[in-house]
Amino acid sequence: MRTLIGAVAATLLLSTAAFAGQTEGLIKKVDKDALTLTLDDGKSYKLNAETDLDALKPGMDIVIAYDVTDGENVVTDMQLPGDSDTN
Repeated sequence: MRTLIGAVAATLLLSTAAFAGQTEGLIKKVDKDALTLTLDDGKSYKLNAETDLDALKPGMDIVIAYDVTDGENVVTDMQLPGDSDTN
């Protein structure tokens, strides 16, 4: 019985887990109302409310790290031209 409960719990965790990815491209569109960013490949990414939307302009190169949660690509990190990786 414990094995069955453990297997069910593991299955539930896997089914709700987010999948991570990374992509890069040119910004095609920034929708400030919907908090989304669309790249030149047509894929959209959800931004968080703390994102400086004024810094994002169409035509800029960008590298995005994201999680897929509930069918949405949610940005977890991004790098713009001129950003440095050193803190």
